[in-house]
Amino acid sequence: MANLYDAMQRELGTRNIERTPIPLDITQNLNPRFGIRPYQERALRYFISYWDEDFDGKPRGFHQLLFLMATGSGKTFLMAACMAHLYAKGYRNFLFFVNSANIINKTRENFLNAASPKYLFAPSIIIGDKRVSIREVDNFAATSPHDINILFTTIQGLHTTILNPRENGLTLDDFQGQRVVLISDEAHHINVDTKMGAPVSQDDLFESLSWESTVMRIFQANPANVLLEFTATVDLSDPELARKYRPRLLVDYPLREFRRDGYSKEVKVLQADLEPWPRALQALVLSQYRRKVFEHLGKGFLPVVLMKSKTIAESKAFFQLFQQHIRLLDGSQLAQLATQCTDATVQKAFTYFQDNGITPDNLAMELREDFSPDKLLEVNSKEESEAKQLLVNSMETNGLRVVFAVDKLNEGWDVLNLYDIVRLYNTRDGKANAIGKTTMSEAQLIGRGARYCPFQASSEQPMYLRKYDHDVDHEYRVLEELYYHCAHNPKYVQELQTALTVLGIKAPQTRTVQMNLKPSFKDTPLYKAGFIFLNERLPYAREDVQGLPENFVQTVHTVSLRTGVTRTTLAFEESAASSATDIERKDYTMAELDLAVLRKAVQRIEFYEFATLRRHLPNLTSLHQFLTSPQYLASIKVEVSGMRGMVAHLDADQRLDVVMQVLHKLADVLASDKRDFKGSREFKPRMVKEVFTSKVLNFNREGGEDQEFGRSMNNPAESSAYHVDLSKRDWYVFDDCFGTSEEKLLIQYVEKRYQELSAVYAHVYLIRNEKHFKVYTFEDGRPMEPDFVLFLQGKDPRNTRHWQVFLEPKGQHLLRTDEWKERFLCSLKDQGVIEQLMENRQYVLWGLPFFNSVERMPAFEAAMRNLQAEA
Repeated sequence: MANLYDAMQRELGTRNIERTPIPLDITQNLNPRFGIRPYQERALRYFISYWDEDFDGKPRGFHQLLFLMATGSGKTFLMAACMAHLYAKGYRNFLFFVNSANIINKTRENFLNAASPKYLFAPSIIIGDKRVSIREVDNFAATSPHDINILFTTIQGLHTTILNPRENGLTLDDFQGQRVVLISDEAHHINVDTKMGAPVSQDDLFESLSWESTVMRIFQANPANVLLEFTATVDLSDPELARKYRPRLLVDYPLREFRRDGYSKEVKVLQADLEPWPRALQALVLSQYRRKVFEHLGKGFLPVVLMKSKTIAESKAFFQLFQQHIRLLDGSQLAQLATQCTDATVQKAFTYFQDNGITPDNLAMELREDFSPDKLLEVNSKEESEAKQLLVNSMETNGLRVVFAVDKLNEGWDVLNLYDIVRLYNTRDGKANAIGKTTMSEAQLIGRGARYCPFQASSEQPMYLRKYDHDVDHEYRVLEELYYHCAHNPKYVQELQTALTVLGIKAPQTRTVQMNLKPSFKDTPLYKAGFIFLNERLPYAREDVQGLPENFVQTVHTVSLRTGVTRTTLAFEESAASSATDIERKDYTMAELDLAVLRKAVQRIEFYEFATLRRHLPNLTSLHQFLTSPQYLASIKVEVSGMRGMVAHLDADQRLDVVMQVLHKLADVLASDKRDFKGSREFKPRMVKEVFTSKVLNFNREGGEDQEFGRSMNNPAESSAYHVDLSKRDWYVFDDCFGTSEEKLLIQYVEKRYQELSAVYAHVYLIRNEKHFKVYTFEDGRPMEPDFVLFLQGKDPRNTRHWQVFLEPKGQHLLRTDEWKERFLCSLKDQGVIEQLMENRQYVLWGLPFFNSVERMPAFEAAMRNLQAEA
């Protein structure tokens, strides 16, 4: 059974969908602090294409769409984006429902409270030419036609309200006379009716059947209604759920892919043969260590610990015990723990304290203060969790350090700074090699806790992605890891590891390797006194922008007049298109549409306030220049089409309509140019010995295929085909290469041509770039990490030339998507500038086309010949 997104790819083409622009109605109305992540952009492009394009299989009404997305991937953010777009399509009323009242409170804050740090919308919401407010309502009987009206409810409350209508309450009639968008969060809770074959109790079946049927009655009250379902946990292996959801599955972004893309913390399970309090104390030491590392970064995050008990009684008892132990904590207990625990990260924490003059007694005093009673939160019963939900969901900023809970935080908890979960019991319910229900619940909790806590050590680093997967010794690596502390219980840990793998929270296998610089290379002049030349990322002030984007000015923009013609057809009658003889077309320039009309149009669209325009067009001197200069609006061409007799003599309203349509397109283009940086054309020297170091690398294996090792590490035959004994090759500076098959083939290429190269050059060195350096594209400052740099030294001792050549092996599946990297590499020779440091040395910068053993060898070899010809 085909997925909806598969059908769209087949009908519309993947590349066409990926090129779909995200309109200003979305981009300018979301909180700019968050930014739209690539997978969210992809989800929105499918959503926009669904609405704007016709394709085989698209329903004419009752639009029901499923967003199956990982926990922590920003489903609520996408809800806000979809709301803005559907408002632009004419929808005004939105019904948000979910299984838990806790999530209602959190979502209400995110949608309505502009002062909340997790508020999803921009400070000012402008859709089309209207300023829009977001209003909470109790029903849809008398809502504002100009605003976004949201009704928040639980699925239980919705069901009860519809079955037992009361005065001024929500009734089924509210949904019959107007269009409503239903937004279902944690949508898997309403599917027991669909899963009638599943073994559930009669009470569950009756209750859930009622909920699902209530939702469907509301949805089907009007063919124009929309149902958007968001969840991370629909089991499409269930045949009934697959039958229901595969035709509606618009977005599928599972936790495995989310974690593989780097948007979550990595998870470590630390089992220790310790009683609950020493195990908890170990977590506190790690938490305090992370606090110190965050402070070193200049960040104020306070890492949070979750103490998880099996029962409420046990949780309350440990809460009291914890306070007693903290009050009496002294340095001797910490010194004893340091000798007991052998985990490398815990030992690293104690070493950090020692190196920074923090004695065990000093550390004990810090822990007594930082984990005092006012920094603790007990959330055990359902009533407590509801009352304390806002506290729980603001732990990034409220100063709390420890949460004591049983299982009331399992769903809807999106705290980012949770780093340690301490399991205070030691039981398991798995049998016959099956994962127990409790263990799976614990794994799901770990998945929610593994949300990434965003930080940057430098401006060019991505904010929301892991940065140190391939540098496990880096001091900031500990800020990207969640520790799950449990008792020493190998059977339980194995069961938990299996559950984490099934859910996609952990890779099936990981491997750590040491990559060392060869001692022979460390003795070379290149290592001791040589340079690598790198450029910088600079702020882009747009000072060179002298007008509108050239491609927009040169494009003929097509606009269709709104004719006002109406036509009645039967529901299933094929509608006949207007005869080509009824349609006329005429080209205009914007200047020909009248200056007064242009002024009126820009006054209606807030984006065209002069202060906003100056941010995008810094050399613009006045609004009059914007309207009349050929560099800006005046020379833009518009092809206007409409019914015969209308196009040649446009009235004022039609001219305004044409101009408004073009201006909205232009606003999308200008707003989408988010270039904040550019790459300098000057490449400055850095010492080779400071840039290239030995490293410990960490690799994950997914589905039998290694992310970094490539096919050669999984197939012995392939491995021997690619093998070069690098330990005996002085021209390769590391002791091995842990790369993809194309990277290994590049090494083979250099090996085969080494004698030819050494005949031309005095020295040849190839270095793999394992996160050692970045270069930045000239146009927009995008960071790039070339896979290899080839250093070549000429043989003329009187005027020695030194070549620095960037090389990038590339698999066939990336040749198209990474074309921007190839363009940048090939531009370096002519556009990159190196300051010459010495009279008798000339430094030359090159970048070669992609190396690909199947498609690109002729271009690559031609570039290599040109390089050698310069020697």
